[in-house]
Amino acid sequence: MAGFEGRVALVTGAASGIGRACAEALAREGAFVVAVDIDAAGLAGTCGAIADAGGQARAEHLDVAEEADWARVMAGVAAAGRGLHILVNNAALCIHMPLKDMTLATWRRQNAVNLDGVFLGTRAALEPMTRSGGGSIVNISSVAGLKGIAGLSGYCASKGGVRLFTKAVALECATERNGIRVNSIHPGSIETPIWVKMQNGGDLPEGSNSVDQMMAETRSVAAAATPLGFSGLPEDVAAGVIYLCSDAARFVTGSELVIDGGVYAG
Repeated sequence: MAGFEGRVALVTGAASGIGRACAEALAREGAFVVAVDIDAAGLAGTCGAIADAGGQARAEHLDVAEEADWARVMAGVAAAGRGLHILVNNAALCIHMPLKDMTLATWRRQNAVNLDGVFLGTRAALEPMTRSGGGSIVNISSVAGLKGIAGLSGYCASKGGVRLFTKAVALECATERNGIRVNSIHPGSIETPIWVKMQNGGDLPEGSNSVDQMMAETRSVAAAATPLGFSGLPEDVAAGVIYLCSDAARFVTGSELVIDGGVYAG
C-alpha cells in the first residue's frame, strides 16, 4: 500500500481511460479523490466504481482550459477543509492530421487542453498544496512529447511543452522549499478512447461498431510498433502515478517516467 489515507487527490480527465484508472488506483490506496472532467456520465461511472470498491470520490465538472472552472473547483477543495496533496494533470486531446491540413483553430484546440490545462491546473494547485505541507503533481505527457511522430505535430508540440514546463516548475518548487514535487509521465500506446478520437478530429465517432472496429485496428498497429509486442493499459500508467505520488518517490522531482513498452528505447 502506498498509504494515501488522509490525502486529497485531484485527477483531470477522470471520466475514462488513464484518468479513470488513476482515480480508481488513488482511491484504492486511501486517497479522497476529486474526479474532474467535462463528461458527466463518465464521471458518474468513475465515482460509482470507486464507491463500489469502498473508496471515496466526488465528481466535479471542469473544463481544464477554463481559468474560471479551476478557480471554482479549487475553492470547493479549500471549503472542504481537507487540503490538496496530489494533482494528476491527465486530460488531453489528440488529433491526427498532416500539418498542411491543420487549421489554427485545430492547433489551438489541442494546446488549450494539453498545455494550457496543465499550466492552469498546476498554478491553481500550488497554493493549496503548499498550505497542505507539500505534495506531488504528475503531468501526463506522452512519448510524443519526447520524439516526433508524423501526423501529430500539434500533439507533439503540446506534449513536449508539458515535459519542459514540468521540469521548470519542479525547480521553482525545489527552490521555494514548498515540499511540492513535479514529474511527468510519458505513455506510449495505451488502450484508451483517445486512440479512436485522434482519427475523428478529437471526438468519438457515432456508433459502437465503428468505435470497436477502430479500436481493434489501432490495437493491432500499436502492438506491431511496440517492442514488447502489445499495447499498454491505463492501469500501467496509474501504477506509475501511484509511485510518483508516494513517499517512495520523495527524492524524485523534475523527472520523466516513460511507460511505453520500449518504444523510446529504440
